Amino acid sequence: MALFFTGVAIFVVTLAAVLLYASWDRKRAAGKTEQAMLPPGSTGLPYVGETLQLYSQNPNVFFASRQKRYGEIFKTNLLGCNCVMLGSPEAAHFVLVSQAHLFKPTYPASKEQLIGPNALFFHQGGYHLRLRRLVQRSLGPDALRALVPDVEAAAAATLRAWDGNVTSTFHAMKRLSFDVGVVTIFGRRLDQRLKEELRKNYFVVEKGYNSFPNSLPGSRYQKAIQARKGLRTTLGEVMAERQARDDTEFGLLDTLMQWRDASGEKLTDDQIADNVIGVLFAAQDTTASVLTWILKYLHDDPKLLEAVKEEQMAIYEENEVGKKPLTWTQTRAMPLTHRVILESMRMASIISFTFREAVDDVVYNGFLIPKGWKVMPLFRNIHHSPEIFNDPQMFDPSRFKATPPQPGTFLPFGSGVHACPGNELAKLEMLVLAHRLVTNYRWEVVGPSDEVEYSPFPVPRHGLKARLWSEASGSGTNDDDGAMQGASTTA
Repeated sequence: MALFFTGVAIFVVTLAAVLLYASWDRKRAAGKTEQAMLPPGSTGLPYVGETLQLYSQNPNVFFASRQKRYGEIFKTNLLGCNCVMLGSPEAAHFVLVSQAHLFKPTYPASKEQLIGPNALFFHQGGYHLRLRRLVQRSLGPDALRALVPDVEAAAAATLRAWDGNVTSTFHAMKRLSFDVGVVTIFGRRLDQRLKEELRKNYFVVEKGYNSFPNSLPGSRYQKAIQARKGLRTTLGEVMAERQARDDTEFGLLDTLMQWRDASGEKLTDDQIADNVIGVLFAAQDTTASVLTWILKYLHDDPKLLEAVKEEQMAIYEENEVGKKPLTWTQTRAMPLTHRVILESMRMASIISFTFREAVDDVVYNGFLIPKGWKVMPLFRNIHHSPEIFNDPQMFDPSRFKATPPQPGTFLPFGSGVHACPGNELAKLEMLVLAHRLVTNYRWEVVGPSDEVEYSPFPVPRHGLKARLWSEASGSGTNDDDGAMQGASTTA
């Protein structure tokens, strides 16, 4: 009996010590939070913050000038939100990977409404993990092997439509990325009428996605709201048609429709529709922007273009001068072209930063990040840091030849659990387009190409106007009237 009471006493004392330590540890953490100071910087004017300064100049200059003045962590206020900006690989890793549970993805309600609240981008935890696995099943290397001929066919059709005309490279690449997105999601047998309905409504939604959200009739945002309803109606038709069929396609839609958990529960039609629209958005402007920059960088460096062409011609001749389609294995054997893509993504840094929100008070490097504040790792600042990349303003694909970038220093697709699940599809699209382009066509930029516009992703002004012609035609010469007529009808 004495032994029993001794054991109870030891347990009680141990429990008390544990609770006392936990209380002390919480107070210590709270003390650290109270002692920590907000990062340096300015939150600007009341209500508007520094939003006007950001939108009145090149955003790269805005962020770089503040980083130079305040260091790699600084505060600001944008669009009515208090923000902490992070410009180092270590800070990006802290937010996106090692302490990702302290920061949640955050998007304006207007954007969530247009894509759909069930899209995986807006979630964490079990639902996000489940949807991410399903998306990766349709966008991972195993699924993409079968998709190579479809991507090549889409690239070939895009270039044929451009042949002989002057058009916006960005607009041409957007059409390509939409077509690739559609075949990836819906497979090969989507009815043409339904595809055109999707295209029509999607591009209206896209225009409204980055517009000011208001309830005025006829505004871009209100038109986008109506087009979003049209997208949902069309997706409902497609899903009903798929349910009535016995066979399935290889695309993402069928993967989502067929999923069941251990208890037999399935995704709702709204969950499926929101994630389809989300993936379609993710596959669009970012990929089209990088493709536009690839064409510019190759055009600006004839020696590099010739070297890429030599690499691709070897594959072209292996395929009996294009009579045989590209294979997945061949797309893995384009080392120089792959380095050009990597350097294009670094230089252009299409995703300049990403948004997170602190779910609790967080202390990083002695600075307080208050709960509810937006946190923005600055990918572009990292990609253009001279401490990480030698001569960062110079386009140099060879920098990816010797040694791969250090972890956290190259983030074109983000990092951590919310990294872009479609990165392999995007790179496949770039490799295939480059192959078809340099083996069959020539092109020349029309007008200035060094100015940049943001819509919202950075692209050369006017989307890089260019004249393209096939090698078979032997000439890229068009009279100006003919060239401009081509631009007006194809852009």
